[in-house]
Amino acid sequence: MNLHIDWSFFSWDLFANFILKGLYFSVTLTVVATLGGIALGTVLALMRLSGNKLLVLPATIYVNGMRSVPLVMVILWFFLLVPLIIGRPIGAEISAVITFVAFEAAYFSEIMRAGIQSIPRGQVFAGQAVGMTYAQNMKLVILPQAFRNMLPVLLTQTIILFQDTSLVYAIGAYDMLKGFEIAGKNYGRPIEAYLAATVVYFVICFALSWLVKRLHKKIAIIR
Repeated sequence: MNLHIDWSFFSWDLFANFILKGLYFSVTLTVVATLGGIALGTVLALMRLSGNKLLVLPATIYVNGMRSVPLVMVILWFFLLVPLIIGRPIGAEISAVITFVAFEAAYFSEIMRAGIQSIPRGQVFAGQAVGMTYAQNMKLVILPQAFRNMLPVLLTQTIILFQDTSLVYAIGAYDMLKGFEIAGKNYGRPIEAYLAATVVYFVICFALSWLVKRLHKKIAIIR
């Protein structure tokens, strides 16, 4: 088998016309899903730690249910079933955003729950001793420290999230991988396009992982 690799067709025009749009969507999806996932995940974590069965049970079912299903299946189910329920399509991009926020919230919830539980109980009692309510204690004492302690783990999960954005190909959303795929088909070089996509994903994720390690060391020194 004579495998001839030709990179000559790669240019800035190709990147601007095919890849940039997909990269923009992948980054946007990552940022929105991270912020939304952390917000919803924090609520779920507080529900599970509340001690109220009416809050603990649904939060536990949601988190364990989401973590037990492959992300690509959740993407497909939401994209195919929601239009049947509401009677109109919602679009691949919007469907991807909602699905990622809902799915990642389950993982961010466990990270935040671990971060909250890592705070010494003495600080909780100290807040209560000065007259803070449960909400004030969480807002002013516990959550800020939990976020700081869990920041490297939250960022690592964000990197994984960025990698997972490639799964939106299943519903036809135009992410970075889709851009490389279309470029490869248009130029008749699918192998080179997928190899280039691999390199780009690796460079981005490796650079982000290196930054997270640096941040983790700084946080360890502060402690």
